[in-house]
Amino acid sequence: MTFTHPLMANNITAEDRAAVIGFLQGDPILTQSSNVRAFEEEWSAWLGVRHSVFVNSGSSANFITMAALRHLRGPGEVVVPTLTWVSDIASVLAAGHTPVFVDIDPRTLAMDPRRAIDAITPRTRAVFLTHAQGFDGLDDGLLDVLRERGIPLIEDVCESHGATHRGRKAGTFGLASNFSFYFAHHMSTIEGGMVCTDDDGFWQTCRILRSHGMVREATDPAVRARWEAAHPDLNPQFIFAYPSCNYRSHEIPAVIGRSQLKRLDANNARRTENFERFLSLLDPALYRTGYKVEGSVNYAFPVVLREPDTALRDRLETLLRANGIEFRRGNAGGGNQLRQPYLEGIAPPKADLPRLFPEVDHVHFYGYYIGNYPSLPLSAVDRLCGILNSLE
Repeated sequence: MTFTHPLMANNITAEDRAAVIGFLQGDPILTQSSNVRAFEEEWSAWLGVRHSVFVNSGSSANFITMAALRHLRGPGEVVVPTLTWVSDIASVLAAGHTPVFVDIDPRTLAMDPRRAIDAITPRTRAVFLTHAQGFDGLDDGLLDVLRERGIPLIEDVCESHGATHRGRKAGTFGLASNFSFYFAHHMSTIEGGMVCTDDDGFWQTCRILRSHGMVREATDPAVRARWEAAHPDLNPQFIFAYPSCNYRSHEIPAVIGRSQLKRLDANNARRTENFERFLSLLDPALYRTGYKVEGSVNYAFPVVLREPDTALRDRLETLLRANGIEFRRGNAGGGNQLRQPYLEGIAPPKADLPRLFPEVDHVHFYGYYIGNYPSLPLSAVDRLCGILNSLE
C-alpha cells in the first residue's frame, strides 16, 4: 500500500550519501576505527556527557547497559515501564535481573513516577526509564528519591534524542543512557545505538562488553593491568572478562551518524513545531491532548482515544486506512508489554491487567502513533487533524 502519510520519510539524505561516497573513495578501514571514535566524541559533546560507546543497535545498547549493571552492582530488581520496547525488558532478563513493572503517566507515556517510587525495594539495582516518543519522562520527585537512596537511573532515550528536562538533555541524568539510530528515529545510522555515561568504570565495562568481553578493549591501563595480573596464564590480548558477544558497529554507519548529527537540532525544531500544531488542532473531546509539551521533541503524533470505545476505535482505523495514513496501534513497542507472549509466567494474569495497569492498558487498546518528521509540512499536519477530527 502506498501511504499519503507514512510513518517516516527517508532520512538518509544526499548529504549523507555524499559523505559515505567520499569516505569510500580512499582506501579506508571499514571495521571499527577512527570514524567510530570521532562519532562517539561528537555525540558526547552534543549530549553533554563524558563518554559514549557506539554499538550496532539501540537494543545492543540496552543489553550492554544491563550486563554492565549486573557485573558492577550484582543482580537484583530493575524497575521498568509497561510501555517500552521489547529489548528493554529482554535485556533486564538476559542480565539476570528481575523486572518490576509499573504503569505509565498518560501525560508523558513514561513510567508513573509515584508508582516507580513505590516499586523500589532493598533489592532495587536501578530504575530503567523510557522517554517515549520524544517526551521528557523525568520527574523531580523521582530524581530526588533515587539520589537520596543511591539507586542508579538508566535512561532509555532511543525515541527522544534532544528531549530536555529543565533545560538539560535527557540522557544526562543517570548512571547511563541508551540511544537508537534506527531508520525511524530522530537521526539514523541505518542501524546503530549508543551507550552514554559520565562514570569511568561503567564506560570501561561497556567497552569490554561491546567486543566479546575482551579486556584489551579497555582504554584505562589500570583496568587492563588488573585483569592481566589476575590471569597470568592468559594471553593479554585474549582475556575475556565477561560472557558477551560482538556488539560493534563499523565505519560507514559512523560516517552517516557524523553527517546527520549536524542537522539534528534543526530537525528537532521542525518536529516540535509540527507537534505543537497537531495538539492545537486535535479535538480534545475525541482524543487525549493533555501531554507534557515542555522539553519534548516528538518523532510521532500520539493519537489516544479519550474513551475506551471499541466501535469508535474500529471506525478510526478504517478512516486512517481510507486516507492513506500509516499508523501503529499500541504506541511504543506494541502497547502493554505485559500482554506479550515472551513474558508469560512472569506477567500477572491478563484478566488482572486492566485493574493493575489501567493507563497502559488503555493505550494498548485505544492508542496509536502517526509519523512526525522534519520533511512533513504544516499543511500535512492540518490535513491529518482534519481527518482525525471527522471521526464519528
